[in-house]
Amino acid sequence: MSVGDWTERFTGTRKLPRRVRDRLLQVARVRHYPEGALVFGPAKVPDGLLFLHDGTIRVSQSSDRGREIVLYRVEAGESCVLTTACMLAEEAYNAEGIAETDVTVVNLPRTAFDQLAGEEPDFRSFVFAAYSRRLIDLLRVIDGVAFGRMDVRLAERLLALAGDFKEISATHHDLAKELGTAREVISRILNDFHKRGLVEQSRGRITLTDKAGLRRLAASR
Repeated sequence: MSVGDWTERFTGTRKLPRRVRDRLLQVARVRHYPEGALVFGPAKVPDGLLFLHDGTIRVSQSSDRGREIVLYRVEAGESCVLTTACMLAEEAYNAEGIAETDVTVVNLPRTAFDQLAGEEPDFRSFVFAAYSRRLIDLLRVIDGVAFGRMDVRLAERLLALAGDFKEISATHHDLAKELGTAREVISRILNDFHKRGLVEQSRGRITLTDKAGLRRLAASR
């Protein structure tokens, strides 16, 4: 399936001169992954910069004991900071990226990336601005795991997952992975939220019945 002029999709590439964009269209490779597919994973060294054209990729890391924590998500119109970091360092991934939806990615080969980063300030600014944003996101994850109250973190995550809606599709196991904790901890806190009138639960679904109350809890960090 063709994606046409994918350089229109990304802020950094949209600002590039037409001649450079045409070169990108010639050298980049478009790939499609179905929902649930492994986009990248440990033991593989990335061979290019990953742009996400459509869909969402969940980037997570697992411990030796099997516990998983979600580091961040790559949304359509963004590049993947982990891919950038591992490509520049020529090191293998230490996390995995799973397609949360059907996704379309554009892979810019390393040689083309090196040339563009050296020659085009707009492209370089785009790459490193995305890099900085993700580093800040990761620092927040670390801060939350190390110092945050789990009820506050869960309230924040429920609100983030729900967005403008009141209902989310997620199991206790899913939320435990999101926050890097045990399923039993999530179950206990959600039961407390239910008693306080903040949420209602059904199989695989959670309804936020008092979003204002959850926001107050999230702000009590």
